[in-house]
Amino acid sequence: MDFDATGKVALDAIYAQPDPRAYFNTLREFDYCIPQLAKPYFAKFVQEYRESTGVVVPTVLDIGCSYGINAALLRCEATMDEFYEHYGSSAPQDREELLARDRDLLRSRGQFEIARFVGLDSSEPALAYALSAGFLDAAVHADLEAHEPTPRQREQLRGADLVVSTGCIGYVGERTLTRVVEAQDGRLPWMAHFVLRMFPFEPMAERLSRLGYETVVVDGVFRQRRFVSAQEQAQVLDTLSAVGVDPSGLEADGWLHARLHLSRPVGTRPVQPH
Repeated sequence: MDFDATGKVALDAIYAQPDPRAYFNTLREFDYCIPQLAKPYFAKFVQEYRESTGVVVPTVLDIGCSYGINAALLRCEATMDEFYEHYGSSAPQDREELLARDRDLLRSRGQFEIARFVGLDSSEPALAYALSAGFLDAAVHADLEAHEPTPRQREQLRGADLVVSTGCIGYVGERTLTRVVEAQDGRLPWMAHFVLRMFPFEPMAERLSRLGYETVVVDGVFRQRRFVSAQEQAQVLDTLSAVGVDPSGLEADGWLHARLHLSRPVGTRPVQPH
């Protein structure tokens, strides 16, 4: 089993398949649940943006979207458990049959008035599937940590009202967030990032502050998944120790945990209900 520089197991292969079956069947073993926990927070964030700005159907840019999971959960009012079953052992083996079933799911349950979803990812196969299934409305195939966006990619990124992520921060960081903001030509999209506690968000919050944002951390922590092995846990505990984060009662008990960071333009506040 291979590990990345942070000590986490390397699962790159499941993000590069022509369909999501390997993604769901692998992550199901480790009770991967952060998209499910993020779902109500993203829905609330979108609604707050809608009420604050009057934008009826905002555009959500999902960084590290893989197969469009966050969009699918919100758009279909689905759960991760449903998708684990949906892509499980009884799922069609043929990609076109799987796509047809996903399109049927969208036709029967899709709520397209929630938002317009744009995915940003370095995995072309994952983006292609999410687009073909209809989970995403548009996709940007790019690695903005390594490269400036091309003129075409800047055009695709432009128009984001909200920017969200559920696990890519730490693998992408200041460069990606800055390049996304710079592509907006002066607009500052609201941001909501679920970030593993092993990755300090402060440097990114400082950079966002220079761009005109203020960042708050939501109370509480959110489980991402169980460790795949004692070795992975030990290595991640070492990483947490190195950045001064106490794992007691959290990672020390066998689960990776994240915090939610909300970044809005300075002075922006959600509309409060009467």
